[in-house]
Amino acid sequence: MGTKSRERLYGTSIRFADERAAAARKEADQLACEAWNKRMLGFQGPAQPSPTIGDALNAGYDYLEVRCLGCETHQTVALGIVRRPKTTPIHELERPSACVHPSESRYGPAHA
Repeated sequence: MGTKSRERLYGTSIRFADERAAAARKEADQLACEAWNKRMLGFQGPAQPSPTIGDALNAGYDYLEVRCLGCETHQTVALGIVRRPKTTPIHELERPSACVHPSESRYGPAHA
């Protein structure tokens, strides 16, 4: 009579613990993103620290909506295709997506 394998003895409990850990990480990421959203709405400005791109994707947020407080324009950024490491905080995406006013644009209106 042989001994039971470790997979048979511990496999179910290991898989169950892994599933619980993944669910806890997802819930923690969702709560962190919700808290950051509320800080951004409440203070109307950059709230740091912010969750990372990976945290937002794990929480189920696929897009980031950016609104310029100066000119009230909106821009949507797909987080899945952003060419940055997943460890990049979301508040660091603010600089490349900042609004450029027509007077500062390289292709602005021609002067007479």
